[in-house]
Amino acid sequence: MSFDPRNILVIDFGQLGDVVLSLPALHGIRERFPKAAITVAVGKPGAEVVELSGYADSTLMIDRVALRDGPKLVSLTRIARLVQGVRRSQFDFVIDLHSLSETNLLGFLSGAPKRLYSRRPTRSLDFLANFHPRPPLEVDHRRRHLIDRYLDVLIPLGVKDADRLPHLKTRAADDAAIEKILKQAEADVGTPLVGLFPGAGHPSRRWPLERFAELADFLARNDQVRILVFLGPEERAFVQDIRRRFPPSTLILDKLTIPQVAAAQARLAVFVSNDTGPMHIASAVGTPVVLLLDKRAPQSYLPQGDRHQIIYSSAINDVTVEEVYTAARTVLTGNRSATLFAS
Repeated sequence: MSFDPRNILVIDFGQLGDVVLSLPALHGIRERFPKAAITVAVGKPGAEVVELSGYADSTLMIDRVALRDGPKLVSLTRIARLVQGVRRSQFDFVIDLHSLSETNLLGFLSGAPKRLYSRRPTRSLDFLANFHPRPPLEVDHRRRHLIDRYLDVLIPLGVKDADRLPHLKTRAADDAAIEKILKQAEADVGTPLVGLFPGAGHPSRRWPLERFAELADFLARNDQVRILVFLGPEERAFVQDIRRRFPPSTLILDKLTIPQVAAAQARLAVFVSNDTGPMHIASAVGTPVVLLLDKRAPQSYLPQGDRHQIIYSSAINDVTVEEVYTAARTVLTGNRSATLFAS
């Protein structure tokens, strides 16, 4: 294919975990167009992931929620400035991986002569795309993995046999910041580190905090590990409860940047988590994950690779501490086994 754009805008407006799962597609774009300048339009947490990946030359950080939910006049002014800025960049190719009506419109208003959009029934505006051949229509989104759906968008570009596993490398400055935190907490002396993430985007996806506390107690007493609890801005209200319920040696990490989260997770023996973006970051830096899910969750967002343990139950509250402890110890002892199913 002789198509050779030099200034590419990739629109990647998913949530944090979605952006991690888009990394194989971003890598594919980088390899397909090695000489092009690539800008990725993305939300703030996702921007830090894209910057860490090294697949883009720059990011265009957009707060889509603020544009949607903010005061109308303010939002309209911000949108107008955004469009003006995008047009000034003179992109010659737009790839919209997530493909919502508003992102399709942004791609059209960019003035780029070529536009390749994911085709999502009822969500995308296909008539605003003009690249041929067109990518396959998105079907069965609950079963086809999001990684593959993103890679499907690149089929017209001849991107084939891409590495499906998201990869992130940590940076020296972030590694040093985590090393300092661990030294101050005396957690850098060879004891295995186990990470826990008790938060989730919705309460129905959150394993009870008291069970995370029981799990932490089991692991600390029986396996001589150090527990690191990761918290994002939405979980800071948990801090006092964690200090009261968890083993005294628990280290709470609630003020890390996304790159520092990645650097800390890269040191873990295992990361136990609800279905969250940080879980996908842990997988991308090569840390085995124990993921807690109810059976309503689609399979299209599962971490990829054979090092992970996934515990399903009819509801997240039905998952027992014993099941999660067994899965975590399976990883700690290096004994890989099949996905576990709760009753």
